[in-house]
Amino acid sequence: MDSLVDSGWKYLITHFSDFQLACVGTFILHETVFFTSGLPFVFLERTGLLSNYKIQTKSNTPKAQRKCIAQLLCYHFFVNFPLLLVSYPVFKFMGMQSSFPLPSWKVVSSQILFYFIIEDFVFYWGHRILHTKWLYKNVHSVHHEYATPFGLTSEYAHPAEILFLGFATIIGPALTGPHLVTLWLWVMLRVIETVEAHCGYHFPWSPSNFLPLYGGADFHDYHHRLLYTKSGNYSSTFVYMDWIFGTDKGYRKLQALKEA
Repeated sequence: MDSLVDSGWKYLITHFSDFQLACVGTFILHETVFFTSGLPFVFLERTGLLSNYKIQTKSNTPKAQRKCIAQLLCYHFFVNFPLLLVSYPVFKFMGMQSSFPLPSWKVVSSQILFYFIIEDFVFYWGHRILHTKWLYKNVHSVHHEYATPFGLTSEYAHPAEILFLGFATIIGPALTGPHLVTLWLWVMLRVIETVEAHCGYHFPWSPSNFLPLYGGADFHDYHHRLLYTKSGNYSSTFVYMDWIFGTDKGYRKLQALKEA
């Protein structure tokens, strides 16, 4: 397996420049993982399959789904991609590399754990600020157009929010200057996590059933159902920030009532 990864990476770095890999390669990776993981939930909503695992009984119309996809493509090409281009010099300055040897799994896993921790902290406060009256009305309300979220709505947001909360995702890698392989793995995990959190389904195999402190779809779906001033559940991946600051009390009370 290691030799296969090494061979694949040798091919990439001998056929493409650092700039091409870091910008175009990361963009293609993001789009592939995002739509591959998110589109199945469009299919599930339209067909009604696995509806017994759906958190809300309401579903989005095909028109609403098409609007989301069209807007996302616009955001991705005209906001996300330029942001990658602008970020490249910063990452290079902070030490990002693409050469051999590839980092060990110990290094990769420790860096990604750090990214999750710092992303959770920064995202929580950024998200909570977006729920103040003016910012919610003028910025964050775009994301909350979908009170019944499905996987692709995870990145449906005002361009200002994309830039604002995107900082939470890139600050960890910017601080450590990782190998590009580590950055790609981080992008993949973060995309899959946020799609799962917005998918609208709680399955027996959902990560929140197995990973301690993991939020997941049920936790975040509650956030989308309630009015902005009362929602809580501001966390990104893990929920310890909501627990520490008591912004998940409404959700916990609801869960206790369901279990009673």
